[in-house]
Amino acid sequence: MFYSIYCTDVPESLPLRKSAREQHLARLNALKQEGRLLLAGPFPVVDSPDPGTAGFSGSLIIAEFDALRAAQEWAEQDPYVVAGVYAEVEVKPFLKVLP
Repeated sequence: MFYSIYCTDVPESLPLRKSAREQHLARLNALKQEGRLLLAGPFPVVDSPDPGTAGFSGSLIIAEFDALRAAQEWAEQDPYVVAGVYAEVEVKPFLKVLP
């Protein structure tokens, strides 16, 4: 089943994001290679594909896991969580309807 992992950044998270980005992307790429990643990306603070120093306000990951607990455990181990990027992480079941 798919699960959404909705993350809200702490204020001024950009330096923390930069410090853990490589490890964060490596985990996402592993999900992608396993065919389990539906989508992933950040929420820019400003209406721009390149927010520059304005940074990001959070992230959304939708990926396939065996159970809610597995998705929660995966999210808890994310390098952005370890680095303190996220103030809050919410994991919920997600049903893909379209496309």
